[in-house]
Amino acid sequence: MDIALLSKTYKDAGIVGAGGAGFPSYAKLNDKAETLLLNCAECEPLLRLHRQLMTLCAKEILEAFDLTRETLGAKEGIICLKSHYTDAIKAVESELGNYPKLKICKLDAVYPAGDEVVMIYEATGKVVRPGGLPIECGVIVYNVETMYNAYRALKEKPLTDKLVTVAGEVKSPITVRVPIGAKLKDVVDMAGGVTTDDYVYWVGGPMMGVVKGAGDVVTKTTNSVFVLPPEHYLLNRLNSELKIEIARAAASCCQCQLCTDLCPRHNLGHPIEPHKIMRAAACNNFSDVKAFMNTFYCCSCGVCELYSCPQGLSPRKLINLVKGGLRSEGIKPDPTVKAGEVEKNRPYRKVPITRLIARLGVSGYEAEAPLDNKVRAVDEVKIMCSQHIGAPAVPCVKQGDKVTRGDVVALAKEGALSVNIHASICGLVTEVNEKFITIKAMR
Repeated sequence: MDIALLSKTYKDAGIVGAGGAGFPSYAKLNDKAETLLLNCAECEPLLRLHRQLMTLCAKEILEAFDLTRETLGAKEGIICLKSHYTDAIKAVESELGNYPKLKICKLDAVYPAGDEVVMIYEATGKVVRPGGLPIECGVIVYNVETMYNAYRALKEKPLTDKLVTVAGEVKSPITVRVPIGAKLKDVVDMAGGVTTDDYVYWVGGPMMGVVKGAGDVVTKTTNSVFVLPPEHYLLNRLNSELKIEIARAAASCCQCQLCTDLCPRHNLGHPIEPHKIMRAAACNNFSDVKAFMNTFYCCSCGVCELYSCPQGLSPRKLINLVKGGLRSEGIKPDPTVKAGEVEKNRPYRKVPITRLIARLGVSGYEAEAPLDNKVRAVDEVKIMCSQHIGAPAVPCVKQGDKVTRGDVVALAKEGALSVNIHASICGLVTEVNEKFITIKAMR
C-alpha cells in the first residue's frame, strides 16, 4: 500500500486521534518519519481503556501500526506502555515475534507520561522543538484506539463508535463501546446509574477534563465520563473566579518556583516558567515580555496548579488567560525558539500517578471498569460535524432520509483538513444543520 491510498483510507473512514484534539490521522502520514510511536500510556489518572483495548486486541492494533510504519518507510515502531500494564505488555509480547521492526518501551507510572513530547523523549531521547511538531524530529505518534480504528478502516469499516470509561459516582464502573453521538446520560446509565442525588458530568481525565451536560454527546475524542458530586475539589478548582485567582496570586505566591520546577515541558528544556507569570500577577509587573510569550509553550497539563503549588494557586488558569489574550491580538509564537538543555534533575521531578490521584481526591474512584467491546444500543444520536481539528464535515443527508450504520452523513470539506462523518446507528434522520445531524433509531 502506498501513502496516498493509506491517506485516502483513513480520511474516508473518518479516522482521527481518539483523544485530545482529534487530529485527522491521514494528515500525520509523512515519509520523513523515522520512528512511529504507539501511545498506550493513558496520560490521565483513572483511565483504563487503552490498556484494556491493547490487552484484548493487540494483534489487530499491531497489524495496523506496522502496516502504517512500513507504508511510511519508518525504520522502527515503538509501543509505549506504562511498566505496570502487565496484561497489555504480555499481549504485545505475544505478537512481537511477527513484527521485527517493532519494540516495547516501558514507561514510569508518572503523569503526564502520555504527553507526546514527554513520550518522544522517553522513547527516543529526542526533544521536540517548543511549539513544534513531532515530525520535525522524525517521529509520528498514534494512540492505541486510533490504531484499532485504523485496523477497522483497512477492513473497510468506518469509524462509528467509541470506547468510553464511565466511573465516579456510579453503581458499576465500566468501559463501554457506544455509538458516536450517544447522549452522556445514556452512557452513564450503562454503568448502572448514579449513586448520588446531585452530580455533574466530568468529561475527560481529572487533570484536563471539562464539565458537560446530560444532553451533550460522545464524540470521536471522548475517552471518559466521571460522575462527580458538585462539591468535589476538582469542580471547586475549575469554577474558581479568575479575578479571585489573580488576587490570591498577589496575596499568597511566595515564588517557591515549584510550579516551574515540576513542569514537564520546562524539564525538557522548553522555556515555559509558570512562576514568572505568577510573579507578574503578584507584582502587577508586565516588563518581562519573554515570560508572557513563553506561555505559548504550556501544554495545560495542570501539574502546576493541581499538584505543585503548596498554596493551591492557579498558574494554569493565568497562563491560559495570557495565551488567549495573545492569540486574540494575532500574536504567534516565535518559530526560532529552541529547547534548552534537559534538566539534570528531571528524573526526580516526575509526578507519581498514585500521589497525584490522592492529591486530586479521586482515590475512591479507582475501579477496574471492565471493558465491554460490544456496541451498546441507543435510541437516538446527535452526530457533530466538527469532532476534529480542522474544518467541519459538510452534511450530505437531509431530514427524512433513512440511513444505515456506516453510511456517510457528512463529507470532508474539500481542500481543507477534514474527514468524513458516518451514521453510527441505523435510523431516520430527524434534523440536519451545519453543526450536527440527529438520527433516531428504527428497530
